[in-house]
Amino acid sequence: MSIVQGGRSVSAAARAAAIQLIARKSPVAVAAAPQPLPQLFGVNVFGLDQMRARLPESAYKALRSCMEHGQELDHALADLVANAMKEWAVERGATHFTHWFQPMTGSTAEKHDSFASLEGGKLILEFSGKALIKGEPDASSFPSGGLRATFEARGYTAWDPTSPAFLRETTNGSTLCIPTAFCSWTGEALDEKTPLLRSSEALSREAVRLLRLLGDERVQYVYTTLGCEQEYFLIDRDLYLLRPDLVATGRTLFGARPPKGQELEDHYFGSIQPRVLAFMQEAELELWKLGVPVKTRHNEVAPSQYEVAPIFERTTVAVDHNMLAMEVMKQVAQRHGFHCLLHEKPYAGINGSGKHNNWSMATDGGDNLLEPGTSPEQNMRFMVMLAAVMRAIDLHADLLRTTIAHAGNDHRLGANEAPPAILSIYLGEQLTDVVEALIAGTGRGSERKRDTMRLGVSVLPPLPRDATDRNRTSPFAFTGNKFEFRAVGASQACGRPNAVLNTIVADSLACIADEIERAKAQKGLEAAVNEVVVDLLKKHRRILFNGNGYSAAWHQEAEQRGLPSFRNAVDAIGNFGSRKNVELFERFGVLSAKEVESRMNIQFEAYSKAIAIEGQSALSLARTVILPAAQKSQLAVAQSVQAAKACGIDVKVQEKRLRELSARIEAFVGAIDDLTTQFEQAEHHAGAPADHARTYRDKVVPAMGRLREVADGLETMVDDADWPLPKYREILFLQ
Repeated sequence: MSIVQGGRSVSAAARAAAIQLIARKSPVAVAAAPQPLPQLFGVNVFGLDQMRARLPESAYKALRSCMEHGQELDHALADLVANAMKEWAVERGATHFTHWFQPMTGSTAEKHDSFASLEGGKLILEFSGKALIKGEPDASSFPSGGLRATFEARGYTAWDPTSPAFLRETTNGSTLCIPTAFCSWTGEALDEKTPLLRSSEALSREAVRLLRLLGDERVQYVYTTLGCEQEYFLIDRDLYLLRPDLVATGRTLFGARPPKGQELEDHYFGSIQPRVLAFMQEAELELWKLGVPVKTRHNEVAPSQYEVAPIFERTTVAVDHNMLAMEVMKQVAQRHGFHCLLHEKPYAGINGSGKHNNWSMATDGGDNLLEPGTSPEQNMRFMVMLAAVMRAIDLHADLLRTTIAHAGNDHRLGANEAPPAILSIYLGEQLTDVVEALIAGTGRGSERKRDTMRLGVSVLPPLPRDATDRNRTSPFAFTGNKFEFRAVGASQACGRPNAVLNTIVADSLACIADEIERAKAQKGLEAAVNEVVVDLLKKHRRILFNGNGYSAAWHQEAEQRGLPSFRNAVDAIGNFGSRKNVELFERFGVLSAKEVESRMNIQFEAYSKAIAIEGQSALSLARTVILPAAQKSQLAVAQSVQAAKACGIDVKVQEKRLRELSARIEAFVGAIDDLTTQFEQAEHHAGAPADHARTYRDKVVPAMGRLREVADGLETMVDDADWPLPKYREILFLQ
């Protein structure tokens, strides 16, 4: 028995042939870079150098101001920019342009239009400012969570000038891609980029106001910076195509643990396998050309798991670059005979993949607001910003948790990788000592390290210089001059987590500014800042935890502290639309009540759809692939036992094995029937999106787990030559 997957028969013979084929594969040759990296970097980006070279000086300065401050372009400037952009793109072989946007699907979208136009019966190439600024793709088929009815098709894309246009090259030509926001005809945001842009403006506004109070008259705007460490798995494509579960869901729904996994810890930072290195080199080359500043590559903890990390950038650009990185890695992987897996947990029993979200704030002058400084003013500013983040995470842990809640992340979160069921902040011992000293009013910081920077303000203690270690169990850790939000899933678009981070910190900055203004008139700036900071540290110290986030003791302690804990996506998602969170979003103009509700509904629907696809895939594989293989093996064992008995041979132990195999097959058939029943009940469940998601979580997910447990037991008993699905020992180690 076999089924066809991707044009290939899923059978034991196909599995054996794929393994033999892999043994003969060698690294794909990657052409050397056509020019040194400094000249190659950003060659396919219509960036500042191209703008300066092709635009009048006045137009260039006006565009630069729009990019830095998020302002709209007037029509005359838009026409100049569009024509320059078109000429640059056509010179590089482009025939089409597209508004490249991020709908609420977790991926990107694009509709290509050519530059061609007819004039007097002749074809000409043109690109207007109107076409640059606004497009009109069909909005009816994208998730809207109730914002748009199916018959209401009109949607608009609007150029985001903070993120530069770029060229995507293929064998047959190039396409000019223009990063855009996507909204409905009535103005509601239908994407992940619009709330991010709105939140960036809100944070800048509140941060500038607070910095003015602290005496900084130079700062004009503040922006957040981001570096996304992207983890991923590679699997040989010939094995991937023989795993229908991977193709349909991104993860293996069945698979017994191999004799060797990650127990020896020999893969992490190990020597990179030649075929994998060739893939990495080409992917990096393509990303450098697109202006994506990738810097680090290495083996991750699990076998066949890897990581790429970029240099920090402005968040609105970094989010786009992370989406590009995922797209490029998928495409380049195919050219090297691999498939790039971005699911959070493609394989059971070994580490999953995250996207460590390294977030900070910077001024237009280049100062990192989360870096302890060398002057009293800088360190006062640092303590204010630290208190703002502490308050934000403590008050809005429920909201931040929703941003990383989805079906894929449920397999990873709460395990020995990143435990966000309880959000807490890691500061490290010395910085925690500074916080405790402020609360206690002792005026003394940590004595563990001699290298301290005197704050110079009598009521504030000295601050240690870069005094944090790393705590890999913390979901939100301070790492010297930034916070690392480790709970974001590898497959996620990171726009929403950062939009929420920006918003909740903007809320804290506004609160602190209000309090300082209130106290400053009576006590002076220094005393007012100290009073406000100490009060915030006292109120929100419960969010600080430097210990082992994986321990059961921490769960008990966190409950005593009153910290929220949402152990699965369905429990977490419902908090997104709480009255507190709606009021927060509306106050800062990031999302309306309707937009909040739509996103919550989309998250519930996405969860239900993901589990539904997994349930159907598991049933199909169980019925048509695994069960026939097990029954074939059962027949062979039964015939062997019968033949031996006919010869008078004692086969009591063999009969025991046959009975065990038969019992497992019987249990497997029973588990198939159980999953079928549970799936049908969930599929026909009528109710709100939240109720539907809960039904899938409570009925289908456990039934899939029971089916898998029996199937994985069968894998250890069925003749290896009869087992059709590539096993973990092959997909993890054969490259």
